[in-house]
Amino acid sequence: MNTVPSPRRWLITGANSGLGAAFTRAALAAGDVVVAAVRRPGAMAEVADEHPDRVTVVELDVRDPAACRRVVETSGRIDVLVNNAGYGIVGAIEETTEEEVRDAFEVMFHAPLRLTRLVLRQMRERRSGAIIQVSSMGGLLSFAGAGAYCAAKGALEQASEALAAEVGPLGINVVILEPGAFRTGFAGSALRQSTPIPGYEDTVGPIRTSLAASHGNEPGDPDKAARALLNTLDLPEPPLRLALGEDAISAIRAKLKAVAADLDATADLARHTAVASQDPLIGGIL
Repeated sequence: MNTVPSPRRWLITGANSGLGAAFTRAALAAGDVVVAAVRRPGAMAEVADEHPDRVTVVELDVRDPAACRRVVETSGRIDVLVNNAGYGIVGAIEETTEEEVRDAFEVMFHAPLRLTRLVLRQMRERRSGAIIQVSSMGGLLSFAGAGAYCAAKGALEQASEALAAEVGPLGINVVILEPGAFRTGFAGSALRQSTPIPGYEDTVGPIRTSLAASHGNEPGDPDKAARALLNTLDLPEPPLRLALGEDAISAIRAKLKAVAADLDATADLARHTAVASQDPLIGGIL
C-alpha cells in the first residue's frame, strides 16, 4: 500500500466478531493500533485489557450519522478504514419487507459510504491510506433467497469501484473483499430470516437449509482471510478486488463465464441498436 506511518492506525467496524475480530487480531499481531467500533463495547473488554496501549474501543451503531462523525473526529489519524459491519438476510424478494431492505442498505451500503466520506478528507490531505470494503462473493453474483443482501453488497461494490478511480491518483487504495463461506457466525443467531410465503419452498428453501447446515462447518478460516488482507495491503499496487476462499473464486469465475456467454449469444442483436447512420447494417434494417 502507499507509504503510511508505522504503526498503522486502523478503524474497524464490527470488530468484535467474525472477520472484524480476525482483522483486529491480525492488525495487532502486525504491531498496529486499532480503533474497534462496536455496538456493545463490553464484547471487546478482553482484547482491550490485553492491549491497553493499542486498542481503543468505541461504541458505534453505523446507522447513526452523528455517531459515525463523532467516532472519526475523536479517533485521530486513520490509516486503514475497514467497513466490516453487516449481517445476512434470507428471503425471497416478495418475502422481504421494505423495512428489511432499507435496513440492509443502511448498514451495508449507506454506512460504509458515510464512514468513507468522513475519513477521506484526512487521507486526501496526507495522500495516503486504505479503505477496505467488506463485500461478499454475493457482491458480484446473487442467489435465490439472498436478493436483499446481494443487492446491498453489489451497490457497495459499484460505488467502491468508482471511488477507487477517484482517489487512486490521490494516493489512497480501495480494496473490495469478496469472501466466500467463512466460520464467522454469519449463519448463526445474527442471520435474519424474512417470513416465508407459500410457494417459495423449492427456490428459497434450499438456501435456508444449506445455511443452517453449514453453520460452524464453513471451509474458510477468518484468521487466514485477515492475513491475506494484510499481505494484500503490503503489495506495491493492491488489487481492487480480493476474492477469499476457493468457493468464492469458483463462483465468481462461473458468473463471469455466464456473463460472457450472454454477451456472445446476444452480440448480433445488441450491436444493431444505433441510429441508422451509425448502424453496421445498411440503413439500420435488421
